[in-house]
Amino acid sequence: MQIRSLPVRPSVLHLCVFGFFAIFLLWYILITGEFRTLIWAGPTLVCLLIIPMLLNYMSQKEYEGLTPMYEQEARSVKIREISEKMISKPIRIEGVVEEVRFRSLNRPHFIVGDRTGSIPVKMFTTPREDVRVGDIVEVLGQVIHRYIVTGDPVVNGVSIRVVSRKGSVKEKTG
Repeated sequence: MQIRSLPVRPSVLHLCVFGFFAIFLLWYILITGEFRTLIWAGPTLVCLLIIPMLLNYMSQKEYEGLTPMYEQEARSVKIREISEKMISKPIRIEGVVEEVRFRSLNRPHFIVGDRTGSIPVKMFTTPREDVRVGDIVEVLGQVIHRYIVTGDPVVNGVSIRVVSRKGSVKEKTG
């Protein structure tokens, strides 16, 4: 689903919660015959889908507004250069997606690598493009600590854009 050109979709977890409560409501109505419960339970079920999608839309819109600022201010770096000294600095990296985690929660974490190393890129919203393992991507983001105030430096991704797909690299070289 799209709202004003932004891709908005509920996560698998939200769909499971909706399904659980829909089945529970159906069971309750079949057992008790209390159809008046639908007066409040129906809208509540709809809210279980709409509220997470609206939150997703709002975070997408916020990140869309931040992207031009990051495009101007971000410094291109190699992954090896990312250190504690760069915490809170906007950066731009280009690399290959080695692994994708938490895609089903709409908060994907990508492991992006270049020839100098690899680093986790945490997205706190759904990326505009479908990013897969093997894609060459450009990431705009900010260096943060892994665990709020401690841990290794990781990238809080504001934008991740596919530069070339896995298959298109092979076609160009072969």
